[in-house]
Amino acid sequence: MPDSDYDPASLPDLLPLYYRRLFPFSQYYRWLNYGGLTKNYFQNREFSFTLRDDIYVRYQSFSNQSELEKEMQKMNPYKIDIGAVYSHRPNQHNTVKSGSFQALEKELVFDIDMTDYDDVRSCCSAADICSKCWTLMTIAIRILDRALREDFGFRHCLWVYSGRRGVHCWVCDPAARKLSVAARSAVAEYLSLVKGGEETVKKVQLSDPIHPFIKESLMVIERYFSQYALAGQDILSNKESVDKVLALLPDDVKKDLVAYFQSEKNPARRWERLKSLVHQKRTSSKKATHADKEIMLQYCYPRLDVNVSKGVNHLLKSPFSVHPKTGRISVPIDLRELDQFDPFQVPTISLICEELDRPRSTEEEAEETKENEKDAGEKRKIRDYKRTSLAKYVKLFDSFVEGLERSHKGELLKKSDLQKEF
Repeated sequence: MPDSDYDPASLPDLLPLYYRRLFPFSQYYRWLNYGGLTKNYFQNREFSFTLRDDIYVRYQSFSNQSELEKEMQKMNPYKIDIGAVYSHRPNQHNTVKSGSFQALEKELVFDIDMTDYDDVRSCCSAADICSKCWTLMTIAIRILDRALREDFGFRHCLWVYSGRRGVHCWVCDPAARKLSVAARSAVAEYLSLVKGGEETVKKVQLSDPIHPFIKESLMVIERYFSQYALAGQDILSNKESVDKVLALLPDDVKKDLVAYFQSEKNPARRWERLKSLVHQKRTSSKKATHADKEIMLQYCYPRLDVNVSKGVNHLLKSPFSVHPKTGRISVPIDLRELDQFDPFQVPTISLICEELDRPRSTEEEAEETKENEKDAGEKRKIRDYKRTSLAKYVKLFDSFVEGLERSHKGELLKKSDLQKEF
């Protein structure tokens, strides 16, 4: 699906249609209301809107789904960000006594942006992405999702495509939403391995014994490394790329490889030789080296924006927001089909609005005549998105929300059982 079907100049005309007929308000409200288990949870949530000409409106809050819908349909935001649940209504924060307006809870969130990998990808740079470097996002999701579920015990992780060059994760379990800044920082630090800015040559340092989490992460990277790094990014093909890899190795290993590379040009055999030399050094030397593993991690391990994860009051782009530059919808990612996810196949707002204008099928027309007048509006909205490429993403979001709702019911049952005991 080419970018050419979207013209940024058309956004002011398309957004009213998107918010009126396609945005999944019902599922969205059910998600952020969390079963209504905590009083005023939705009402005290901050929303931030970016409007036309980069007008930025913070501290928006709404009483219910209807109020949220009306305001979004009135303002037609170019971008929606979601913030924390506060101690008071965010839209009344100016009336609250200084110091008492506090961010209390928010999902534990992660933001991974392709620009943070510019020193290790040769195919693209800055905001550009392609199918070759998108593998980095696939690896990041696999590593982090496994760790969040297995190492931390979280169950409700929503992965979302940003609409352009990255992915976001929303961890929605009650325990995750209640985490303090210190606890969020601890989780983010546990998941961070690549350290140092542009001036740092060696960004990953391993020591013995290697932590089980790092071993698990390396198992994921090994599945993709040959195809992604050796074939896709040519890290052992041209001189400039080879020099960057050699700079990460001990001097004696580097010296041997420089000689070997004079005659051997095949990247796969070059990599095998590198691993073999590192292994020999590891078994013969008192000072263990894990240079081969460090290279794999430096080139492929997820690069988190730690500050996004640490702050309770940090804003993050909302699912189903539209990216103004690409026109693509910020859609949930189905982890069951993660290797097949293609960011260039994610629908644009222009495509789904065009799909709405296509003639209805005979079945759809027959269904319309059967509808009761009283709930025709809501049914029409449901039917509208089902007629577009957005349908499978809304269905995925709906099933995620249903999973959350089942856990809410479980919590309520536990509470009622405890009350019976007393």
